[in-house]
Formats: sequence, C-alpha cells, structure tokens
Amino acid sequence: MIKTTDLQKLFTTEEVETTALNGIDLQIDSGEFVAIMGPSGCGKSTLLNILGLLDNPSGGKYHFYDTEVSGLSERQRAGLRKGNIGFVFQSFNLIDELTVFENVELPLLYLKVSASERKKSVEAALERMNIMHRRNHFPQQLSGGQQQRVAIARAVIAQPKVILADEPTGNLDSANGLEVMNLLSQLNQDGATIIMVTHSPHDAGFAHRIVNLFDGKVVTENFHV
Repeated sequence: MIKTTDLQKLFTTEEVETTALNGIDLQIDSGEFVAIMGPSGCGKSTLLNILGLLDNPSGGKYHFYDTEVSGLSERQRAGLRKGNIGFVFQSFNLIDELTVFENVELPLLYLKVSASERKKSVEAALERMNIMHRRNHFPQQLSGGQQQRVAIARAVIAQPKVILADEPTGNLDSANGLEVMNLLSQLNQDGATIIMVTHSPHDAGFAHRIVNLFDGKVVTENFHV
C-alpha cells in the first residue's frame, strides 16, 4: 500500500547541505498502525511530510497504492491527498475564525460534497468524537483535548485511507492524551491505516509496529502482537 525504496531527502542552503533522510526502505500495509520514533532531528517529521504528499523526496521511490509519487508536482500531490490522507497535528491546526462544525466540514467543501451530505457526515463525526455539544463553539473556547478531538473528526471526515498523526498527544495532559490514543486505536480497528510520529513509548505501545529512525535511517523495527 505504502512503499518507499532508498528514499532520500537533502536540504541545501548556500553554506551547508543537510541529509534528513538517507535511504529509507519502508513498507506499510493497509490497516496497519505504525509508530515512527527516534531522537529530535532524526528525520521523523520529514518522512511523515513525504508520506503525506506534502513534500517530494530528493531521491528514491515512493509508491502510494499503485502510484509512484516521488516526482509529482504540487498540484498532482494535492489531488492525490484529497480524500486519501487525513492529518492530525500536535498543534491541532484548527482555523480560529471557524466554528467546530465549519472546521470539520472544510475537507468536504474541497471535495464538493453537497450541503445535505456535509451536514450528515459532520454531525456523525462530531457524535463519534463526543464533541457534538460544542459544534457552534470556536477553537479558542475549547480545551486542548476537545480541540484534538475536533482535529481528528476533521481528519477522518472524508474517510481517508491513511491518517498521519504528528505527535498527536504532545500538547495534552495524560488523561486527554490517553483519550486521543484510544480514538486513534478505534479508528485503526475500524479499518484506517495510521502512521504516527511520537516521542512517547506509551503512545507507541498502541501501534502494531515501531519503526526507529536515527540519522535519517531505519535502525530497528519492533512488532507488537
């Protein structure tokens, strides 16, 4: 489903060339829950950005389902992202000027879903995330845990094949963090493929497999039963 071969990413300035990814070979099957771990600066977020079609690699191959995507233009990547990939960020990335309902609805507007279908889908997602009672509130009126539940509702609203989560509990206390991890675990049990970057061994324990990066390379992979 997702496969990278000898994936490379270089960042170049006038003074220095930095190797962020150095030959990543990775395969993720449909329905897996994979945690990516490693020290700061090891390439975790760079890898997630490439897997999420937000960036192109400098070299190597990346197959997303049956499409080789490493050389696609930004417009082509954006077209492939729509409806296929949902994102959950540490900082929530909600739009302050939009209500909870409007934030969750946004991906469906891009997909040109009808108003009646949007309403039905958003209400179902908000109910599922237990945040329906806040539908008319704005993000700044919510707790961190509530904001992350809204962000997850937005990520799953278009029923994407893949959910990418970048430190999804990083700004939350332990109780809200556990709630978010249970939500991600449930989404995975319902069929979503989840790829999560985390520093937390506790959060990584929810995954089927832990991929450890160091200096832009995969150094170990651990499987959970």
